[in-house]
Amino acid sequence: MAELSFPLPDLGEGLIEATILEWLVSVGDQVERNQPIVEVETTKSALELPSPQAGVVARLGGEDGDVIKVGEELIAFTVADEQAGIIGVVPEEKKKKKRRVRLNANLDED
Repeated sequence: MAELSFPLPDLGEGLIEATILEWLVSVGDQVERNQPIVEVETTKSALELPSPQAGVVARLGGEDGDVIKVGEELIAFTVADEQAGIIGVVPEEKKKKKRRVRLNANLDED
């Protein structure tokens, strides 16, 4: 098993922090990717953030009412080792077929 930590993402428009309004998950919960995990409030609005990863919640980066700065740990997940690396397959480089160029050497002039 591996642990993946995710920081509070840049929420845009120069915002540097957000206040945790309510966690929608708890330590030990199994979550799916894109499942709403937390509701945060910035100086501009309140929004729900989706999970960037499927896994079991290992740690929460703060409690309701805490202010978290962009880049600080928001949440950590315990995931299977195979999920800790690159997800998906890196395509193999395809060899280009050599093109044969056939020149018509018919140089007969009429």
